[in-house]
Amino acid sequence: MSAVFPTVREVLALDPVRHGAPRMVAGDAGLDRPVRWVHVAEVPDIATLLGGGELVLTTGIGLPGDDAGLRAFIGDLADVGVSGLVVELGRRYVSGVPRVMVAAAERRGLPLVELRRATPFVRITEAVHALIVDAQLTELRATEEIHQRFNDLSVEGADAGEVIRQTAELSGCPVVLENLSRQVLGYDPAGQSAEMLLDGWEQHSRRIRPAGRSAYDLDSGWLVTVVGARGQDWGRLLLRWPASGDVATHRASEPTAGPPTRLTILIERAASTLALGRLIRRDAEGLERQIHRTLLTALLDHSRPVDEVALRAKALGVVLDRRHLVGVMVRHRTEDPVGESGPEAGQARLRDLSEAVGQALREAKLTALTSAVDDNSVGALLALTDAAAEDRALSAFASALRRVRLEAGTGRATPGAEASRTASGADPSRGGGGAPGGVIVAAGSGVGNLREARRSLVEARQIAEAARRDRRDLPIFRLPHVGLAGLLHLLRDEPRLQTFVERELGALLEYDARHPREQLLGTLRAYLAQGRNKTAGAAAAHLSRPAFYERLARIARILNVDLDSVEATVSLHVALLALEAVRTP
Repeated sequence: MSAVFPTVREVLALDPVRHGAPRMVAGDAGLDRPVRWVHVAEVPDIATLLGGGELVLTTGIGLPGDDAGLRAFIGDLADVGVSGLVVELGRRYVSGVPRVMVAAAERRGLPLVELRRATPFVRITEAVHALIVDAQLTELRATEEIHQRFNDLSVEGADAGEVIRQTAELSGCPVVLENLSRQVLGYDPAGQSAEMLLDGWEQHSRRIRPAGRSAYDLDSGWLVTVVGARGQDWGRLLLRWPASGDVATHRASEPTAGPPTRLTILIERAASTLALGRLIRRDAEGLERQIHRTLLTALLDHSRPVDEVALRAKALGVVLDRRHLVGVMVRHRTEDPVGESGPEAGQARLRDLSEAVGQALREAKLTALTSAVDDNSVGALLALTDAAAEDRALSAFASALRRVRLEAGTGRATPGAEASRTASGADPSRGGGGAPGGVIVAAGSGVGNLREARRSLVEARQIAEAARRDRRDLPIFRLPHVGLAGLLHLLRDEPRLQTFVERELGALLEYDARHPREQLLGTLRAYLAQGRNKTAGAAAAHLSRPAFYERLARIARILNVDLDSVEATVSLHVALLALEAVRTP
């Protein structure tokens, strides 16, 4: 029965009832039962005319005179589900109702109240019915607010997190959105403990099995509705009622109690908004992938506490606590040619890579958070139960990724994937490693806890950037593979490296800034790249040897160095590589 109705306790607090000097004589455990209506009765077989939820008023003048009849009268009222019985003393019973009635009502848990002062029943019925109407009007206003709020959310294209937050705010109850595998896609604890809400969620959720698309499961205290549209269900939205979670106590005091009608309307409107939003964004990332991206981004930029990341990841089925964690980055060797193909092809290219990484993880039977982390890279945080399995897991992933991309390249491709491959000029058969047109798979150092996971992810990203300069076709790039150029790329944000570059090349950079047509830095780069061979350097710079020699002499004067000195030229070469690393985004 809807909680929109007043309870027996609230009815007894009304002025017309208090005027009658009420006294509770039995069944006080049922004071929180809702009162659907008030009915005046003076006949013993009134139960056949009732539907449950009524508060019965009587003077007792028509009640049976024998004990068995009184017990049957109380039993019939309890069986039909009335909320309580109020007996006015004075006409049939003077000092109090018979003890047999009290005992029977106590045994059946039926609230039994004496009115020790004469009170017009009409005033009681008017007061209670006015209370019911006011509550129904309040319920109607709340329903109208629900419809308006979710209409606005649908128009604004609000994401799932905002819909869940609004649902929890309007209801004051914890709300959980799960997929069909009982993994949590989003939640709002409504001020309660998130740990208690989500602990052992999958097992708990599988015990919540209400009948119908929208129903209340009395045993668990969850109001549930299916989320989906066009015959394709993809999740469930659950709201815990009562909000306190004390379902046993609530059920004992109100055997037929359920959530208010407005909460059913609320959860159904929320589910409709979620389904509509998913239809609108059907070509965008799935909800799971959005959450993966949120959590990976949170680890990279410290936007959320690691404990919260671990909790949300666990609810999603990815356990990060007490695991050996390895950051992995996968990216195309070449940048997306946005200027030639437009942003849509770039997005399709990244989406194809993200899907390939996800499929490779599944085929390799690896647990990980994974999503695109920027415009060019797909990140993954592998969660391994055994640190000794790190190399084996990475090899399995690289092999699976190569196989997935090979199959995608030789089989039928989706229009988006085909546009992506055409735009990039990639050879899909080059699934892993650093081959031109292929992808780079880079892995950071394994770490033992989630607080250090950012270091592994950042290291993997930096290795992937540095590996773009390496032409080897390696299945996995690790830190030892990236060489001096890679090391400098890892250190590009280090102030001491930037100071070194300025100290070694600052004068030459300032000269080039004042003489943009000469660009002596390029001359120095050509000379050092050719192993200090001036003839080869002149050819590489497309200059005559006299002009090249003159430029080298000018560079030596500007920098005040001997370009024939091995030590000096090694220092300059390192500075040039560092400058390139600093300038590379």
